[in-house]
Amino acid sequence: MTADETLDCYGLMCPMPIIQAAKALKAMKIGQVLEVHSNDPGFREDLPAWCRTTGQEFLGLEEDGEILKGYVRKVKD
Repeated sequence: MTADETLDCYGLMCPMPIIQAAKALKAMKIGQVLEVHSNDPGFREDLPAWCRTTGQEFLGLEEDGEILKGYVRKVKD
């Protein structure tokens, strides 16, 4: 998947990857895709849940070794 921005949250534990993703999305335009890298196991559930509660579009999660890559499309400000 191709992202417009990539955010490295490796080593950050809950809730920091979500807080950082929220900040990054605020600076992005509607329709752009954010790729977030994390090694926090809770990220698997936290990112989709955060998208549901904020109205952003969760595009999926990939695992690359110990790194989780989550993808979110900004659909609203």
